[in-house]
Amino acid sequence: MDLATDKNIREAFKRAGHAHVFRYWDELNPQSKFRLLSEAQAIDLDEINKLVAEHVLTDSLSGLSGDKLDGLEPAPYIQHPSKGGDVLRWEKAAKTGELAIRAGKVAAFCVAGGQGTRLGFNGPKGTFPVTPLTKKSLFQVFAEKIKRSSERYETVIHWFVLTSEINHAATAEHFELNNYFGLPRESVHLIVQGLISAVDQKGKIILTAKDSIARTPDGHGGSLRALARSSAIEKMKTLGVECISYFQVDNPLIRIIDPAFIGFHLEEDSELSSKMIPKAYPLEKVGHFCTQGGKTVVVEYSDMSESMQKATNSAGDLHYISGSVAIHLFDRDFIARVGGGEGQAKLPFHRANKRIPFLDAAGNLQNPDEPNGVKFEMFVFDALPLARNAIIIESLRADDFSPVKNSTGVDSPKSCAEDLLRSYARWLIAAGVNIEVDSSGLPVINFEISYSFAADQEDFFKQWNALSNKPDIVDGLVIESGI
Repeated sequence: MDLATDKNIREAFKRAGHAHVFRYWDELNPQSKFRLLSEAQAIDLDEINKLVAEHVLTDSLSGLSGDKLDGLEPAPYIQHPSKGGDVLRWEKAAKTGELAIRAGKVAAFCVAGGQGTRLGFNGPKGTFPVTPLTKKSLFQVFAEKIKRSSERYETVIHWFVLTSEINHAATAEHFELNNYFGLPRESVHLIVQGLISAVDQKGKIILTAKDSIARTPDGHGGSLRALARSSAIEKMKTLGVECISYFQVDNPLIRIIDPAFIGFHLEEDSELSSKMIPKAYPLEKVGHFCTQGGKTVVVEYSDMSESMQKATNSAGDLHYISGSVAIHLFDRDFIARVGGGEGQAKLPFHRANKRIPFLDAAGNLQNPDEPNGVKFEMFVFDALPLARNAIIIESLRADDFSPVKNSTGVDSPKSCAEDLLRSYARWLIAAGVNIEVDSSGLPVINFEISYSFAADQEDFFKQWNALSNKPDIVDGLVIESGI
């Protein structure tokens, strides 16, 4: 970085009211100066100051409250066949989706920028072991599903993986060491998520070291911005990809390539389609699919009163039953417009008050006990009201959702492994195999079905019945391709 660029960057920060970022400049060695300048150069000062004006100096918080919930109603959704949905309509959608998959029009997109800190795991969350017997990582589970779906539909399904600065190198190494889990290397695309500066309660950019600025990922909504700002969208156009299957890294049960879901998305000419899971209980901590002012929106549980979350309809069912579980299909051109757009086509930022390490007046690093700063983040579901023909379809929790979020209890490695075992047992029972399970459907033995053998229950039924020598289902069995 030359002297002119150095001076221009520092002057820009001074004009923007953030000259303090360079207060220790004269103490830094050349390497530290380069680091600070590199971080500073990546900051959009106009964007930061606009966010400060909107969300900090006005003391506003993200979320809905009071009259902002007026006119809110549950969003309509396409019912699952097992819940009264039109079976013929679902079959037609599945055929439409399969044609699109076979034509190479569908890609997978996994948001995987986090670490396994909450799980007590030192590494990218995608490298966390989850399967009940062989302890395959989340990334390997997804790779096997994508590989098997590619084989099944005689195509190459490309996989875009969003990393972050904190885990990109380790994620890339995990894929390299495992030879991309059998996927063609050129079909896996790693993208680094954008960072945005954190500010204090007065709107000033926070330093975490004399040569480093406090920056945080711009939220899961920032994943769309990352696709738009990288070469990913252009790569998709070149590949003929038109539809992107979005999911988060903590959910190994997800059906990544779901023909019926894709078919509904295409048949309804939707720019953004979402899966809903009926809430397990009234106060489950998930967002709610709703409509307001003719638009589809997601309202977080924290923005609804308990009485609203518990409200029931005339049949005694939950009024707001549609849980949002971060499973979406995006139209490629919609991502290009929203991720790179301005004005009404741009995702809004939200404010989050957080504890952020900072340098005190003496230049010493402090770790506050209470929130001292503000992070800005975008939510991917904020794209819903911007989308043409947004639709929601019902899915079953047992088929699509068992996240690994907590070290113990609900949504933990243990609960997820048990849900995976339950799904294996259901597949076998559907194929006519007798297997002992308890009242919750959990098999009494520990075994595993590799997703390299079958990606879902329908696939398993065909694969299993094609075997000339079927293995006995015993403790420790792993059913995988090539058996």
